[in-house]
Amino acid sequence: MATEDPRLFFKNYPPPIVIDEIQYAPQIFSYIKMLIDEDRSKKGQFLLTGSQSFPLMAKVGESLAGRVAVLTLLSFSYNEQFISKENFDIGGLKERILRGGFPEVVITPDINRELWFSSYLQTYLERDVRQLRQIGDLNDFQRFLQILAAFNGQVLHLSNLSRDIGIAVNTVKAWISVLEAHQQLVTIKPFYLNKGKRIIKSPKIYFLDTGLLCYLTGISSGDQVFKGPWAGQLFETVVLGEIIRSFYNQGQIPRVYWWRTSHGEEVDFIIEKMGKIMPLEVKVSSKANKLMAKGLISFYLLFPEKIDNAYLINLSQEELLLEEHISSLPFYDFFHQREDI
Repeated sequence: MATEDPRLFFKNYPPPIVIDEIQYAPQIFSYIKMLIDEDRSKKGQFLLTGSQSFPLMAKVGESLAGRVAVLTLLSFSYNEQFISKENFDIGGLKERILRGGFPEVVITPDINRELWFSSYLQTYLERDVRQLRQIGDLNDFQRFLQILAAFNGQVLHLSNLSRDIGIAVNTVKAWISVLEAHQQLVTIKPFYLNKGKRIIKSPKIYFLDTGLLCYLTGISSGDQVFKGPWAGQLFETVVLGEIIRSFYNQGQIPRVYWWRTSHGEEVDFIIEKMGKIMPLEVKVSSKANKLMAKGLISFYLLFPEKIDNAYLINLSQEELLLEEHISSLPFYDFFHQREDI
């Protein structure tokens, strides 16, 4: 009824109304606009939800401009899972990384994690991906996801992905855009202010849910989480996910970058807020020292007027001042207590 006769649909279901999976009925946006314009003083008459990035939906731009507030809702952050400091430990962190933040996986302790993610990928591929982009061979796309997961946290080289999968570079670009549109991953652009140093200009790519990332990379137990070649990038993914969710949960567009010079100086993440920048370095270590912060120190020396504080985020137990304006920060304090991040 919503797609074939929207006028009749709203006679049967007048506002206030919640409409889920709104991307399947783009025809009704113009009717929603008319109902809103009948009385602009009425707020909150429509709650529209969907699994597709709202600005990409057909007819939204011309129909609801100036009439809609857009919020992006990702899977649960660590802060939303209500973990007290007394109950926080590395073993529990590993388990939460393994499970990720999808609500059903979080709230169902005995769920078959492997089966859930396998089913999620199957339904997601069949339903949402094919709606945005014609995928000729779903097996190729599934293989693409697995290879992309192996590149998580690394500089994105489209030609390398194209060669490894055996598909055209333009196809790689298109598939990545689909995953970004569905909030499955995020690309982090390099930070650039011309201070005389040559920097690496390619973006990095990260998955937004660690549970899905672990499933795609074959990590099946908490004991594997911080072991092997992916440990550093996986912890970076956890930290970045909290940063991205913090922005979105405040109704803001994330402004996160990374930085590396051609000489190897590097900072994992740079947060930009209100004219200031905050550099963050991430280390899978229970102890912190000044040597780990050498990238932060180099970066601070370039932009001291723009930086109030820089942090080395790790698995230690207490905050420690490493140098003026540069501190070691335990992960729990980072995601649970800091209001400036």
